[in-house]
Formats: sequence, structure tokens, C-alpha cells
Amino acid sequence: MPLWDVPKEAQVRLINVSENVTYAVEAPAFKSVLRIHRDGYHTRHAIESELDWLTALGRDTAVTTPRIILGKNGARIQHGTPPGQPTPRHMEMFHFIDGPAPDETGDLAPGFEELGQIAAQCHNHVLSWQKPDGFTRMTWDTRTVFGPNATWGDWREAPGVTDDIRAMLTRLETTLTARLADFGKSPDRFNLIHADMRLANLIVSPGVDAGGGGTRLIDFDDCGWGWFLYDFAAAISFIEDDPRVPALKAAWLRGYRSVRALSATEEAEIDTFVLLRRMALLAWIGSHIEAPEPQALAADFATGTAKLARAYLKRLGH
Repeated sequence: MPLWDVPKEAQVRLINVSENVTYAVEAPAFKSVLRIHRDGYHTRHAIESELDWLTALGRDTAVTTPRIILGKNGARIQHGTPPGQPTPRHMEMFHFIDGPAPDETGDLAPGFEELGQIAAQCHNHVLSWQKPDGFTRMTWDTRTVFGPNATWGDWREAPGVTDDIRAMLTRLETTLTARLADFGKSPDRFNLIHADMRLANLIVSPGVDAGGGGTRLIDFDDCGWGWFLYDFAAAISFIEDDPRVPALKAAWLRGYRSVRALSATEEAEIDTFVLLRRMALLAWIGSHIEAPEPQALAADFATGTAKLARAYLKRLGH
């Protein structure tokens, strides 16, 4: 806490453990979010690039993004060793945004229509934004999902991947790789994306913070180079087999096309990106099994992934 100008009486409360650990920092007249990075996940330069984009997006568009609290030294990123940790970590602090995420228990279509609109605004922005020299972020493509140095590890090592499931998902990997090679990486299809644009990463703010109200897009930690349609796939992370998905896809497309054109050819490939994301999540569960969320999902995630793969390959006639 001494790295930032926060009240001495501020208390720290754990919010989430995932790639990073996030905390609420609270005092009677102060509230912020502290993010402590996983060791070795991002370089300082990559984090600077993330902050550059979310700042530019908030400045240049109607998408409202988190505001950064500078450290006492004037830097956005602080570096220090948290108590009980063997290595120093990168850390940032953001203004706290009061308000809930959209309700995921009721009708999700309005939220997904808004997600589509926000995704399209982000995509339009990156096509025109002059990225700073040396801008660097991670990549989300078949190489980083399936390659020997995959970002989230080898999906084959995830819990529940039996021999039969491995055979099915190997067929899926081959098909996804070939289809996405044909789809291509032209800049109007493959560019800078949020890569984790779920309802859980939207905050409906009533306007109590200094930046005003409205819907805020948070958690840019996974932003990087990827296919624009991967942002829809990320939106249905962990619910890919939910029977509401076709309606959610229609709502997302409706919102997206209200801002930015999307061809029928691109729309036809959406399920390919859904399966690519699902395979990435299977690997993520295996490589992050020490965290609570992967543990909760692990029991039947591989079986569910194989079921989705079987249906997808059948639709393609494979």
C-alpha cells in the first residue's frame, strides 16, 4: 500500500484469484482495485501496452474503461514483493467501479446485444488507432492454443481427457487449424481484441464514481492479437453447451451489426471460434487447477468439450 497514496487506515479484501489476484482496497472515503500479476505471465512492456489501449479506448470511443491510479512515483505500474511471496510482482491500481455485472440468471439477450455493440466499437477503434512504437501483447491463434508452447498449456493434460476424448479432440484440433488457416488473418478479421469480453467483465455503474455512470468494460489482462470473432467465443466461455447460446449469438450479432458490418462468411465461422476458445479453456483448467474456478469446472469439462466437438464435426460432415 505505501506505493500508492492511499489512506493509512485502508483495508484490503480479496476479490478474485485467476491469472492474477485482485483486491478491493477500502477506506471510509476511498475505494480502489489492486491487481497483482501472476509471476511471469506478462512482461512490464506488455502490461504498459494493455494500459495504453484501455486508456485510448476510453478516450476515443463511447466504451468506458477503468481509470488508472498512479503510484507515488508517477508510474502506472508498480513493482514490489508482496508479503509471503518469493519474487517481486507487477501491480496496478484502478479506480473502483461501483455496480453489479449484468444479471446472468434472467434474460441474457439484452446483455449480449450490448456486448456485441461494445465488441464492434473496440474492433473499429483498433483498425484506426495508431499503436505506440513497440506495442506488444499476447496472441490468441491456433499456434498459441495448440502449439508446443501453448499459452495455457497442453489440453491433453487437462483432467478427464481419456483416450477416447483425446482422439476426438485431436480430430477437432486438426479441423480447427485447417479452417482458420483458410479463414486467414487479414487486419479486418485479426487484430487487437479484448479476448475475455464476458458479461462478468461488464459493470453497470450507477454513476457514483468520478467518471460517471453507464456500462464499463473491465479486465483487459488477456487482450492481444486475435480474430475479432474470438470476442464472441469468449463471451460464452464455460456455457458453450447452454441451450440459450443460439439466441445469445443472434443477440450479439444484432448488437455488433448495429455498429460494424459482418459478412455472412464470417458469421458462418463463429462456431469454429467457439470450439477454439473451448479448447483453450480446457488447457487453462489443466494448467490452473490450483485455483478455485478451474477446480469447480474440472469434473466434466473434458467430456462436455468432446460432446461439442462431436456435434461440430458432424455438422461439417467430418
